[in-house]
Amino acid sequence: MTDLQMPQFPKPYWRDSVSIPEFPKLDESIKADVGIIGGGITGITAAYLLAKQNLKVVLLDAGVILNGTTGHTTAKITAQHGLIYDELIQHFGPEKALNYYNAAEEAKELIEQTVDSLKIDCEYKKEDAILYTNSESYITKLENEKKAYDQLKIENEFTDKTPLNIPIKSALIMKDQAQFHPLKYLKVLAEESVKQGAQFFEQTTAVDIEYNKHPSIVTRDGHRVTCRYVISASHFPFYDKESFYFSRMYAERSYIIAVKSEKKFPGGMYINAEEPTRSIRAANLDKEELWLIVGENHKTGQGKSTMIHYNELQEFTKKHIGISDFVYRWSAQDLTTLDKLPYIGPATKSEDAILVATGFRKWGMTNGTIAAKILSDRILERDNPYQELFSPARFQADPSIRKFARINADVAKHMVKGKLEYTKNSIDELSADDATVTRINGNRTGVYKDQDNKIHMVDTTCTHLGCEVEWNSGERTWDCPCHGSRFNYTGEVVEGPAKRPLKKVENK
Repeated sequence: MTDLQMPQFPKPYWRDSVSIPEFPKLDESIKADVGIIGGGITGITAAYLLAKQNLKVVLLDAGVILNGTTGHTTAKITAQHGLIYDELIQHFGPEKALNYYNAAEEAKELIEQTVDSLKIDCEYKKEDAILYTNSESYITKLENEKKAYDQLKIENEFTDKTPLNIPIKSALIMKDQAQFHPLKYLKVLAEESVKQGAQFFEQTTAVDIEYNKHPSIVTRDGHRVTCRYVISASHFPFYDKESFYFSRMYAERSYIIAVKSEKKFPGGMYINAEEPTRSIRAANLDKEELWLIVGENHKTGQGKSTMIHYNELQEFTKKHIGISDFVYRWSAQDLTTLDKLPYIGPATKSEDAILVATGFRKWGMTNGTIAAKILSDRILERDNPYQELFSPARFQADPSIRKFARINADVAKHMVKGKLEYTKNSIDELSADDATVTRINGNRTGVYKDQDNKIHMVDTTCTHLGCEVEWNSGERTWDCPCHGSRFNYTGEVVEGPAKRPLKKVENK
């Protein structure tokens, strides 16, 4: 394969390089102490922590475990989350900013301790995290971030040189961070949870929670998991009664390519401060070195053709690193809250036995791990120093109100735009593995022709709140520009908040 031959289909390196255990579908109603929805880093870590304390845990996943955001991550274990600490100090004060840093550091330490105690072979490696800029306008921002590090007593180094030979004007280094293979790590946690009595079920979609004396998770097949606590760790909270999480977060996609190069990776984990994002780290494939190049963030369902983002990463890599083999490409989606801090805790004040963890802003390895610890501590009636910081009930006046208005104005714009759009694209002009939007009987319809020239047609109205979905050519999905719901080309839900598939349109 030459550097010009991009893989035809997206596939994450993580899932392709490890064997994940399989679990049955739930086929009866059962009881548990804790019901967990979502088999990613938060759900599996919480299952492990709670099962160790002899609680009966049931974990449900709508698909298969470790195939969502966790299976598509960059897998940096770091407290360096871009330009964040100066902003946190300005908005919340140094005490809360330091609390955020300490939470990430505790998550890193929990992962390291778990790797050591269970002797997990997951390519865990200490690396410095390097935030850099090649933009004159961002040098001052990086200098202000360095001042924030100094104020919070975060060990750092400010420099204009890094081991990586790419254009850099300034760089801020956070020492002793880490990276790993997340699925090799979480596979062992899942297996250990089961040994401790936890039950995992796949292909089991939770659609509602009945809240009486105790909450019951209701599945699409009508079975119930009755428990004392529910943890919603399904990326987007599937249960959104009274909380309106869809209006308090926005979904962004980013893109990842994995390549081999003649150049040897010099060590470190890199991310730039400006746009477009460029994040770089190394991984191993059959003892050969892979370069992971990440970036091209944009709001889900909006912007240019998604394949262009892969092409931009490829051109960047060819120019600065070189490509001897193009091995993988995939994308990821994550949610950002109004104030950039995750929501971790009770979903609502009135239903405090339902706990959520969401809004990790692409830093799920540390945020997802500390979420599992916070929620587990709450269930075990232990104090946790971070529960107030991440409480979903918080609503800061600044900057939250302005961000709330901006997010929801954007939603309204896209909802109206999609409804008024006129298109008369012809299905007859479609080539294999291509899609278009047209009008059939007056209704906006998404049409995809697969590689066998079979036509698949869906109503493009998102089943969440009625926005019109757009075609994602890079992933072959229909994506909602309003709240980030995603559907495959047959209309089945890939990511929430939508719970129901797109309506199929008959091909007559």
